[in-house]
Amino acid sequence: MTVQIRPVRTRGDLKRFIDLPFRLYRGQEHWVPPLRLMVAEQLNRKKNPWFEHAEAEYFLAERDGRVVGRITAHVDRALHEFQGNRWGQFGWFEVEDDQEATNALLDAAAAWVKERGCDRIVGPFSFTTNDECGLLVNGFDRPPIVLTGWHHPYYRTLLENAGGFERAMDTLMWDLHARDRERVHPMIWRIAERVESEHGIVSRHFVKKDLEAEVGRFLEVYNAAWEKNWGFVPLNETEVRHYAKELGPILDENWAMVSEIPETGEVVGAALSLPDFNQVLRRVRNGRLLPFGWLTLLRHRKQTDRVRVFALGVKPEYQHTGVGAKLYEMHYQSAMRTPQGGGECGWILESNLNMNRAMSKMGGTVARRYRFYERLLEDGAEPSAPKDSKFTGDWVDEQSKLAAGRVENA
Repeated sequence: MTVQIRPVRTRGDLKRFIDLPFRLYRGQEHWVPPLRLMVAEQLNRKKNPWFEHAEAEYFLAERDGRVVGRITAHVDRALHEFQGNRWGQFGWFEVEDDQEATNALLDAAAAWVKERGCDRIVGPFSFTTNDECGLLVNGFDRPPIVLTGWHHPYYRTLLENAGGFERAMDTLMWDLHARDRERVHPMIWRIAERVESEHGIVSRHFVKKDLEAEVGRFLEVYNAAWEKNWGFVPLNETEVRHYAKELGPILDENWAMVSEIPETGEVVGAALSLPDFNQVLRRVRNGRLLPFGWLTLLRHRKQTDRVRVFALGVKPEYQHTGVGAKLYEMHYQSAMRTPQGGGECGWILESNLNMNRAMSKMGGTVARRYRFYERLLEDGAEPSAPKDSKFTGDWVDEQSKLAAGRVENA
């Protein structure tokens, strides 16, 4: 039967959209099922503050009345204004091993964003770089850490065989063992030791009872430190409060840090690492809290043994002070007094050689690689990232192999 593409219009359609990956990944040990309630809220145009500056359409692919795939198409006005581009985006991509359905879904998404003046479509983003994004192309042998995804290996083949889609950018997740100080380059500790004495910058942990103010401090650094990143859009205050509400239940003060100048009160750096709640979610295979899912979450929520370094940044004018090294050191100190002895850092743009060098000096190895694809929709449109040697991945792959002392497939 011919594939039919139609937009999500009813509650039943939305349920089919949310349910599809639970069928596609049934029996896959490394896939972590999301909580259906949280997915529904993220897709809810009235509850997700991202929709204050963006619009999206959700599509289902059906064959003979059976859902075989899904995708979203979206246009983010804040992205256009901040980056000065005309990107359209796609995300929430899930599909059976079916090239016809894949082509039809991508064509529908591309047509939708082109009608709204976009010169390309880039993805997957669900919906932003702060959410799950990118397609897993390396590292299928391990479960994803919190706020990252696991995808069928055939997805890569489907996307690369879809007409006009090319690799736009890769991002890396680095594996770090924070209790093994011997793997860290000694220079890191020397730099960290001088931050306060030479620059008057004090680093401390978040105070959870003052979470709202702490989140504001984090936002100040986050928007300044990441503003030049590929695909980055600054978070507004409403979005930060929304994320704080969602992440609050799993936030641990041991893994949330801020660096500031006491005399002026200026915040110059911040880091936010999250206990790997995926280790708990994977026990709730149906993604439902009722009738017994919530008991499982309560029973196991303190049994995580790794973290994800979600964000670690320093304002550009203070990046010479060694604040980054101090925040790294604090992570090692936290690992010594908590159940989490390591985890993953990222994602980090493959083109960010400075950050990838830092991960290598910390003794890290590349754990997983995610890829973004794009299709140009207008004649004369240029690729979103320059295709030069910095984007080949050769350097970071080689450093990862050296740090691990063994050859890894990357």
